[in-house]
Amino acid sequence: MILIDKPYISDFLIRTIKNNNFKIVATQEAQQMISDKSLNWISEEEAIKFVKKNPDSPIYSNSENSISWVEKNLNDTKIPHQIQVFKNKIKFRELLQDIYPNYFFKAVKFENLNSVSMQDLNFPFIIKPSIGFFSLGVHKVDEPSEWPTILANIQKEITEIKGFYPLEVLDTNYFIIEECIEGEEFAIDCYFNKNGEPIVLNIMHHVFSTNKDVSDRIYNTSKNIFEKNIEGIEKFLQILGKKACLQNFPMHVEVRIDTNGTVTPIEVNPLRFGGWCTTGDLTGYAYGINSYEYFLKGKKPNWDNILKIKSDKIYSIILLDNRSGIKASDIDSFNYEQVLKDFENPLSLRKVNFNEYPIFGILFTETTIGNEKELTKILTSNLQQYINLKKKISST
Repeated sequence: MILIDKPYISDFLIRTIKNNNFKIVATQEAQQMISDKSLNWISEEEAIKFVKKNPDSPIYSNSENSISWVEKNLNDTKIPHQIQVFKNKIKFRELLQDIYPNYFFKAVKFENLNSVSMQDLNFPFIIKPSIGFFSLGVHKVDEPSEWPTILANIQKEITEIKGFYPLEVLDTNYFIIEECIEGEEFAIDCYFNKNGEPIVLNIMHHVFSTNKDVSDRIYNTSKNIFEKNIEGIEKFLQILGKKACLQNFPMHVEVRIDTNGTVTPIEVNPLRFGGWCTTGDLTGYAYGINSYEYFLKGKKPNWDNILKIKSDKIYSIILLDNRSGIKASDIDSFNYEQVLKDFENPLSLRKVNFNEYPIFGILFTETTIGNEKELTKILTSNLQQYINLKKKISST
């Protein structure tokens, strides 16, 4: 069964639903986003009855906006509890505290951030909303002298981003302060099958431009990234699945892996893969597999065979986020055509209303190993070269 909600559903996911005749819940939001009446629509009442009668049946959602529907309609099932354990970063840290006993974290109310004592904190640290999305409100603090400026930035950002997403997706009432985790960052799409076995569907290297960068600009996947990390990631997921008693449950996991191969979790996003149908669609471009179908049908990829194909390529998701310093209200247009010209093989470009969300679009690319300079260039770009400003009318 599939729950669809804003902000976005890809044509790839719609085709997957249609071709497999998957049940899709006929919420008002889903019907506004999808015009195809031939899909296997079921009413909300039917969906509730189905889940209660089949509590272990797989459920997938394209968006965390649907969490409110789950909590409202399935509150006497185990699903809302499982979602909250992961979505709330404080509860998630508490779940794994016995496995990572020395890991420092602290919960703070937003209105109490002004009174946080720097003497009680370990530097450097990361601060972010306890329930968050798309790196909104996330900052790294290296030393006490940075705190006043970062606190002011957080307060400004919260004013700007409130209302983008429902509270179940982005709740800025509480923040979590936690120690910085060493190592390279990776994002994993996976699910736990009916037997509780973790099935890895994608592994992506989250690349940063500097050690202060906390953005979501680039995620890469490749044969090398998979082969180097899958063993350690599967071992970690086995522990996680047992701790949370997971079955037929999809998630998007973010971890760091240090030079010793130690996997430390950052966060888990439940009931979905990457937001805006990004990482779930990427496996289709990169490896020719359909992650949505694999989960809902309980299939397991044969990575030994899959990774023999296109071994000289890197596949990337590039988030064209507005870090230009230019307000959306001052922007006339964004030059998407020029963006496409700056890449060897752009696969898909999704344009986003930058007045509604703080991003211009999402780009999928294929890059030949040896040509990574095109990825490095966009990673460090503020995108100003693609922005056309509104003409100012002079007053006389």
